[in-house]
Order: sequence, then C-alpha cells, then structure tokens
Amino acid sequence: MHTQIHPSKKLEKTIQPLIQKGSVPSENFFGKWNATIFYVNRKKCWLVTNAKTQYNVLMTDIKAADLKNIEPIFKNAFFSQLVYDGIIVPFETLDQHICTLCFLSTDNDRKTTGFQNYRLADMEYWKAYYGSLENMPISDLNNRMNNIYIHLTKSRSWKDSALPKDLMRELVLG
Repeated sequence: MHTQIHPSKKLEKTIQPLIQKGSVPSENFFGKWNATIFYVNRKKCWLVTNAKTQYNVLMTDIKAADLKNIEPIFKNAFFSQLVYDGIIVPFETLDQHICTLCFLSTDNDRKTTGFQNYRLADMEYWKAYYGSLENMPISDLNNRMNNIYIHLTKSRSWKDSALPKDLMRELVLG
C-alpha cells in the first residue's frame, strides 16, 4: 500500500523527479492527500491536506536537498501534529498506515484545493502578523487550521459540520 500525494501544478514543477508515471497504486488507510507550496520569506513550505478529513500538515523550509528525505520529513511532521492535536498514536502504527509515499500528477481535486486556498489565506494573515518563519509557532498555526469547522456533506446544516482534527481522530483511533 502507498500513500498517494497529488501535488498542485506549482509544486509539481518543483518535485518533478519524484512524480511517478504509469500505473497508480491503490490507496491506503488514509486515502489520498493533496499538497501545495507557499513561501514565507522566500522559504518553501508545503501544505499537505488529507482529502477524506481535510486535516492539514505544514512542512516548513523544504529545500531541494530535502526531497530525497521527504518521506521521513512528512511522517515526522504528521506525527508531531497529531500529538500536538491530542491524537496519541504510536509512531510505528502511523508508519505502518502510511507505508511509502507515492507522488502522482495533479488530480485537480477542486474541493480539497478550495479548502487549501482558505488555509493559505489564513497563512497570509499569519505571515504578516508574525513577520518571519522563525517567529511563527507552526504547530499552533496548524492546530488552528485543524480547528475550523467544515462541511463535508452537501447539507448546509451546522449539525453536519465537523472539525478536521476530530475527523482524523476518528479515522486513526477508530
């Protein structure tokens, strides 16, 4: 099993050697993820969003040299964010669920891209507020992103809304 990550067109240009062509492996426990790139003080940062739960993971200061080690970087960022959000799961269990990362070409998932664009608008505000990447409390900002109510159904009722953090907790802990 592989964890599928579909980058945005902008990110796809940056990570071209990692993009797998040919047959698409089956989805794993978490389903697919979408990733996009944004910049803070000319440093590349990634916003990776789970399509099932809209749970966000921020990875900051990603350099070209880091691309060969992107799998452990993602796993560590995801694990530390889960712990910060109060979702306690052993790293070994998370590692088994993620298996290996598989970067595919963009899938133009408009729903997830829309959620990411809202989160990037929040990041623009926080970039202006904190000034530099070193001053930003990344785990706290990521926690704020995962604590915004979302609707995953067509219903407009508030009773059908949920927090991405709670949806991920439900997925991970069963």
